[in-house]
Amino acid sequence: MFGLLKINLVGAVEERTQPNLPKILFRECAMKDSLTKIFLSKKLDSFLPLLAAMAAFIIGAIILLVMGTNPLVAYRAMLNGAFGNQNALVETLVKAVPLLLIGLGICIAFRAKVINIGAEGQMIVGALVATAFGLAVELPGWLVIPMAMFAGFFGGAIWGAIPGALKAYFNVNEILSTVMMNAIAVQLMNYLLGGPMMDPQQAAALGKLPETARLNSAYHLARLMPPTRLHAGLIIALVLAVLVYIMLFHTTLGYRIRAVGFNPFASRYGGIRVRRQIVIALLLSGALAGLAGAIQVYGLNYRMITDGSATGFTGSAGYNGIVTALFGGLHPLGVIPASFFFGALLVGANSMQRMTQVPSAFVIALNGMVVVFVVSAAIWREMRERRRRMAKVSAVPAVIPPIQATGQDKQES
Repeated sequence: MFGLLKINLVGAVEERTQPNLPKILFRECAMKDSLTKIFLSKKLDSFLPLLAAMAAFIIGAIILLVMGTNPLVAYRAMLNGAFGNQNALVETLVKAVPLLLIGLGICIAFRAKVINIGAEGQMIVGALVATAFGLAVELPGWLVIPMAMFAGFFGGAIWGAIPGALKAYFNVNEILSTVMMNAIAVQLMNYLLGGPMMDPQQAAALGKLPETARLNSAYHLARLMPPTRLHAGLIIALVLAVLVYIMLFHTTLGYRIRAVGFNPFASRYGGIRVRRQIVIALLLSGALAGLAGAIQVYGLNYRMITDGSATGFTGSAGYNGIVTALFGGLHPLGVIPASFFFGALLVGANSMQRMTQVPSAFVIALNGMVVVFVVSAAIWREMRERRRRMAKVSAVPAVIPPIQATGQDKQES
């Protein structure tokens, strides 16, 4: 009798202490299945930008067929124009340099959840400051070049910090403020290149082209593959890509910027100065755009020249850099192949226009479709990321209820 009672008591205790094993196993299997789906979903997201670009090219092929042009011939001309020979490859790399630098700045800004549309103006201001410095001093080239790069970096930083401060301290929408700063930068460039900074030879001529005097040849960035146009700006951009990656993911500053972008309220509760990080993010983003402008002058043009619009100097690099960053997944290292891809797209599209005689409007439309599809893919990826977060929460197994205390335990407590 005592033995049976002991068995029953032990069984009762085991029933209270041991959970229902079939239910737990089912929950574990369900959790593993959910996590596997999440893993595969993330793998799909990494290919979304590429799929978006392919979709844009497919639609472009349909448009070419409607216009009576063989899309295979047109796209072959695009590939040859971007990679067909050494000069084509060099032009692709040259076009990728400003896209890479601006894309890196966009990565920093977007990680803080602020949108920098002002890279065009920041690139212009950086180029103006660097050019003015190069024309004003007479020093050895090895000293002027790094100082000019820093001047461009500083000019873009100031132009980016202004909308950053407006956003942080006055809650001014950074999209509107950066776009307006672009317009101010263009007018400032037109005034300076048409007046105080105009080339004296042009000022004496009847045409009066809006351009500065040519920089001293000692101030030119070194050519990596003479006589091609590939310059040392490519090395600067690649080194900065690695440094931005280290800064964002392996330093306290990068952690604070990403924390503010992830949740500003929790960051403020954790002691992070949210306003300061917003200003720093836009400051660094503008600084890299300004450096791109300085490299454009010291590495390619050797003078500042424009047709009266921002595109006359930047070549729309400020806007294309945004798409480059999105195509690279807003990751500094991912922006490297993304900038190379868009550089090839821009160079190859011009070659396609010359070889197949397609209208220039089609080239603009093709670039626009790539932009729209890549941005849409980025939005869709963000929506999928939110769903995955909810799936992770639902995949966590329910907490096993605690053992109910016996009457004796209650008396002892």
